[in-house]
Amino acid sequence: MKRFLERRINLARVFLLDAEDSFKNYVMDHLQFLADLRYRPMFGGFGLYDRSHFFGIIHRGRLFFKTNVKTQVDYVALGMEPFQPNAKQRLKKYYEVPPEILEDQEVLARWARKAISCAEDSSGPSPSNKA
Repeated sequence: MKRFLERRINLARVFLLDAEDSFKNYVMDHLQFLADLRYRPMFGGFGLYDRSHFFGIIHRGRLFFKTNVKTQVDYVALGMEPFQPNAKQRLKKYYEVPPEILEDQEVLARWARKAISCAEDSSGPSPSNKA
């Protein structure tokens, strides 16, 4: 019985990893207009970058974009919540992209550009190291 349960757990993990990769590929395909789009493993999912700007997160089959005070309102109005990778951690600047936005490539492009703009604004110029 123990061996059977171990196999079931392993199959479930493989299925989840396949589903996560499939969703990542879907998102990357829909964001292909971004010439400098990259991803890196992060939070058990993937961080999305445009050039050096971290603007999005793919996690457990959901997409999250970076927000600011102005753009966050759009997410909240559609009932979206901030990114919470676990019970103790919540990133209040990253909100889930609504499914209807994700399905419309043209609208998704506008939201992605706003998220990239938020990431650019938050990175700002590097502080000088004057002694």
